[in-house]
Amino acid sequence: MSVAVLNRCWARVVLESIVRNGVQHICIAPGSRSTPLTLEAVRLEDGHRVTCHTHFDERGLGFLALGLAKASNTPVAIIVTSGTAAANLYPAIIEATQSGHNLIVLTADRPPELIGCGANQAIQQQGIFADYPIASVNFPRPSEDYSSAWLLSRIDQACHQQKMQHGVIHFNLPFAEPLYQSDESAVQHAAWLADFNRWASKKQSWIEYAEQQSEVLIHENWDYWRTKQGVIVVGKLPLEQSMGISAWAATMGWVVISDIQSGLESSLPYADIWLANEIVQQKLLQAEIVLQFGSQIISKRVNRFLAQFKGEFWLIEASQKDLDPHHHQHTRFNVKAHHWLRAHPPLRQRPWLLEPLALSQFCASFIEQQIGGNLNEASLAHHVSRVLPSNGSLFLGNSLFVRLVDALCKLPEGYPVYTNRGASGIDGLLATAAGVAIGTNQPLVAMIGDISTLYDLNSLALFKQVKQPTILFVINNNGGAIFDMLPVDESVKEQFYRLGHGLDFSQAAAMFNINYSRPYTWADLNSVLKQAYGRKETSIIEIKVNPNDGSKIYKSLIEQIAGAQIGS
Repeated sequence: MSVAVLNRCWARVVLESIVRNGVQHICIAPGSRSTPLTLEAVRLEDGHRVTCHTHFDERGLGFLALGLAKASNTPVAIIVTSGTAAANLYPAIIEATQSGHNLIVLTADRPPELIGCGANQAIQQQGIFADYPIASVNFPRPSEDYSSAWLLSRIDQACHQQKMQHGVIHFNLPFAEPLYQSDESAVQHAAWLADFNRWASKKQSWIEYAEQQSEVLIHENWDYWRTKQGVIVVGKLPLEQSMGISAWAATMGWVVISDIQSGLESSLPYADIWLANEIVQQKLLQAEIVLQFGSQIISKRVNRFLAQFKGEFWLIEASQKDLDPHHHQHTRFNVKAHHWLRAHPPLRQRPWLLEPLALSQFCASFIEQQIGGNLNEASLAHHVSRVLPSNGSLFLGNSLFVRLVDALCKLPEGYPVYTNRGASGIDGLLATAAGVAIGTNQPLVAMIGDISTLYDLNSLALFKQVKQPTILFVINNNGGAIFDMLPVDESVKEQFYRLGHGLDFSQAAAMFNINYSRPYTWADLNSVLKQAYGRKETSIIEIKVNPNDGSKIYKSLIEQIAGAQIGS
């Protein structure tokens, strides 16, 4: 068998196996060394078994795959060529690992004899992503000395590990030349594929794993603890897991603090603001038990409460990861939230603490008064629900704006919110949003800062693949306004932290042929949105604001609520 045919046979086994393990989307960057993988992906797309997506920028491609994985809740494959193409996937791999989303990374490589000898585009790719993948397999160059059964087993084992743990798996695949001269008939009838062809005719995985029963057992002291004074903190959760938490907590009479990523319509909104009040926080710390559902909590003040709490602490999260940065002595339940709720029936009792409710209700009118009627960063965050389609999703970038939304906004129950809060970086946010829009195939509103947009400008090209109304808000406060919230010395802040740029995004929109608007008032914005939702394509809406307005309002709200006299 020729080298070119063996390369294709090897790639066919790899691609068929990952598709059997749930892959529906394959993201491909152009490259020569990855040709056997690319051609097999195209063959699968021609057979209507996968959808292929392309992008010229591997860093953006990785985040596109991440967005697709978030939206589809399935593993997404990435194919890139050798060299720095592989290295450019690193940020997306870190984010996917931290947030527990499944990517299958296929990096083509030079064969071993071309590594470390000055050959072109040949770097050390084995172990390039360190310990971030949950499984890394450095395959040998394709050889008839290895059976197709061996290759199937190695891939299936890694995919099963991914199903158990969630995260990234990395297959490094060296291919020798020639890469193109492979005849389809020769591949189909290759004797080396005999075991594979017999299996491929059946509808099953190579390795069938017996289903594990995961019954959630009631905590042995639940009858005792459910009579106590409790607080529930809800972080990022899949929507199907957040259902029922509010009703369960209301029955218990416990205080519920929810993150914008939780999917809950908060009964105590604006917690990031009202928790600034020391009196209320001290009363809350009198709780006898705290339950935390989910993770990746945005609010600095909610995290401060968790850090200060020293009582009974239970963490309910389906992943296997350590998710307690405050290192409580605690009880950990590795289960889905709604399964835990079913196993732990509530006890009907009156609310034990009323001050948070009073302060939360006061914050509702106080925030409205402080932000005023102008279109600015804080008012947009407070009124996010005004701009959302009823059947869509929201993607929030990082830095200041996600904190403003978490602090000032109240979303309807169950509205899908996507973020990249695993590593909380500003890279790849546009690409991730594009992946979410393509993966859901529903209207999307994405809200991203100006520095984040500049950082990922190449990924505007991906929005040409979106076929539903998609609104990309660029919040332009001329630099990194998050640093206004931090104790950065004024003498160095502008030059070394904030990085004011004086740019707008109209020409960027024109370059990528995307609709662009810059409204100045809420009336302007409402008119622009009406037009944008009438188009099955992307529109950029730039909200250009004074550099310090959002951070000043945010700090002012926190300072005033911190000094409020409760009950006066």
